[in-house]
Amino acid sequence: MPVQYPMGIMGEHKQCREKAAVFDVSHMGQVILRGENVGEKLEAICPQAYATLKEGKARYGFFTNPEGGIMDDLIVSNAGDHFFVVVNAALRHQDIPHMKANLEGVEVTEIFDRALVAVQGPAAENVVGELCPAARDLKFMETTIADINGVECRISRLGYTGEDGYEISIPEDKAIEVTKAFLAHEDCEPAGLGARDSLRLEAGLCLYGNDIDQSTSPIEASLGWAIQKRRKEEGGFPGADRVQKELAEGAARKLVGIKPDGRAPARQGVEIQCAEGNTIGQITSGSFGPTVGGPVAMGYVSKGHGEPGEKVNLIIRGKAQPAEIVALPFVKQNYKR
Repeated sequence: MPVQYPMGIMGEHKQCREKAAVFDVSHMGQVILRGENVGEKLEAICPQAYATLKEGKARYGFFTNPEGGIMDDLIVSNAGDHFFVVVNAALRHQDIPHMKANLEGVEVTEIFDRALVAVQGPAAENVVGELCPAARDLKFMETTIADINGVECRISRLGYTGEDGYEISIPEDKAIEVTKAFLAHEDCEPAGLGARDSLRLEAGLCLYGNDIDQSTSPIEASLGWAIQKRRKEEGGFPGADRVQKELAEGAARKLVGIKPDGRAPARQGVEIQCAEGNTIGQITSGSFGPTVGGPVAMGYVSKGHGEPGEKVNLIIRGKAQPAEIVALPFVKQNYKR
């Protein structure tokens, strides 16, 4: 996926927020898990409740390490006779051996003969639904197998932009044909990596390697919502002691939204100071938010800070730039519930 197409990052971002955009995300790792009690076995390496995930449903989750840090975040779907997992491209070489080593009796197969395409935006239902009526019936975080132009695809209603939309796994030899069919719709244009990043940041969605990593706990990252009640209470996953302690007592730091004053974006690594001039954290993601009409950022601040409305300073090129902590997301998420 290129950084941008001829429309440019700003145009592609606007296209996705107002109509529909197609992203080629085939670099992501697609993995099939087959065996007995796959969901239950996944619970030994993830804090999510996968044993009770119903057929046709998808769930966001993550692998945790023994220290309670996030190894990777992923989407797990119950496809009936197997589980379908999508992992981050850069971590597939970690994640797949991790599953093979820890999911006893489960066949773990990475598939390389399928593309993965995301159609995102308020017009996504029409773009995909006109070619595949079954797609219209899906709600957020649901998945099915259906034909698109006579091609059998896995269609999941989810995405990484904050907008309604789909991620579609397509046989490799039919990927161009199906993608061109989407792009033939008057409301659909291609979009690249630049718009994908600005869209997910406005939607308050974490990027692995920036906002979450091996040292970050789910509670620090404000991802406690992604751990179901039973798992919070029972534990039984790597790093559960730390996660349960932070749930009870609070974490030493937390991820927050930050709105810099003016027009200059605050990039990853920028120091965050409180009004008294003490260092309280660091920016992890930042760019210009086209929908917001100004710079937006996310970062970690220490305990005792982080309430929306708090005034902070960002140290950019040695100078203090005023900013304010704000509630996430910056732009309302428009998923079809």
